[in-house]
Amino acid sequence: MTRKLNTAVVLGGGIIGVSAATHLTRRGVAVRLVTDADPASGASGRSLSWLNSAGERSKPYHDLRMAGIDRYRTLFAADPSRDWLRFDGGLFWPSAEESRAAADRHEYESRHGYDSHLVTRESVAAHTGDVDPAAMAADGVFNPGEGWVSLPHLIGHLLEEFAAAGGELITGAGACEVVVSDGRAAGVRTAAGEEITGDAVVVACGPQTPEVVAPLGVRIADASPLSLVAISEPLAAPVATVMNTPRAAIRPNPGGTVAVDHDWYEESIREVDGGYEIDEDVVDELMAEAAKLLDGVESLPKASWKIGKKPIPGDGEPVFGELEAVPGCYAAFTHSGATLGLLSGELIAYELTTGAKHPMLETFRPERFA
Repeated sequence: MTRKLNTAVVLGGGIIGVSAATHLTRRGVAVRLVTDADPASGASGRSLSWLNSAGERSKPYHDLRMAGIDRYRTLFAADPSRDWLRFDGGLFWPSAEESRAAADRHEYESRHGYDSHLVTRESVAAHTGDVDPAAMAADGVFNPGEGWVSLPHLIGHLLEEFAAAGGELITGAGACEVVVSDGRAAGVRTAAGEEITGDAVVVACGPQTPEVVAPLGVRIADASPLSLVAISEPLAAPVATVMNTPRAAIRPNPGGTVAVDHDWYEESIREVDGGYEIDEDVVDELMAEAAKLLDGVESLPKASWKIGKKPIPGDGEPVFGELEAVPGCYAAFTHSGATLGLLSGELIAYELTTGAKHPMLETFRPERFA
């Protein structure tokens, strides 16, 4: 069954919004993509963007993430020379106080076929030469099938296709609201009062998504914390492996740099004049913790950092679905925006253009919070 959908408005210039807009144009829909500022200026511009389904989660969520990784593998295979999408593995280790965590994680992952290797200080070099074995506080897990993506680069790549297909990008629209007419979503209204109409509206505003749909009478629980991602100066030797450790998480980044984040400093972030700030010495401490992880690296100077909310629904599970209360309005809100970035746009476009509900999204509907 195919539902007639001629036009759509996608609200949000992050990876999910841009992916949805691009996939809708692939299905012949005339799309206007509306952003409050510029593409990738929100959460997608400060994401660690680790492509994985490591650790424990529900089976539907694991299956969705694995399918998401598959779409990246297809994109990678089309051009393995891209420096913004790689699959060189991920390494995790817990704190010394939680030394059993790696073995438990490895056992859990192995039971459902996730490629997982238990590693020690003595054996880690057989899997990656990036890490300083002395930094490992406990045994770890290496997952060779994991990767990373630079979302600003991916968004730029998708926007080229979107523009070539006739999609219209509207930037600087400010905080927008969904317009409802005769009980259905009919477009969005920009901060300046301009109405942009469409047969359907996709709300993919990252951590602002619950706030945007709230006036429609829809509740989506929100647990989005404040977070920071710092980018280093270029290293003498590029890093290949994603690392998730007790005091710093690292992923490679184009240009021989690395992106670094964690959560131990969240309480040090302050809201000031509608934005956020943190003492620079806290960022320096984060970079010092990251430098300890890398073999042969004595210091890791920061080049820049960004602060904002990290999208996380209240129960940790993704939110995808057309709102029952407002037909024609589709909400998309998830922590795993990078891993699900390509797939989510594909499934959103499928549901909106066919009128059918995709079985992979069955447990992720917004109405579960009602």
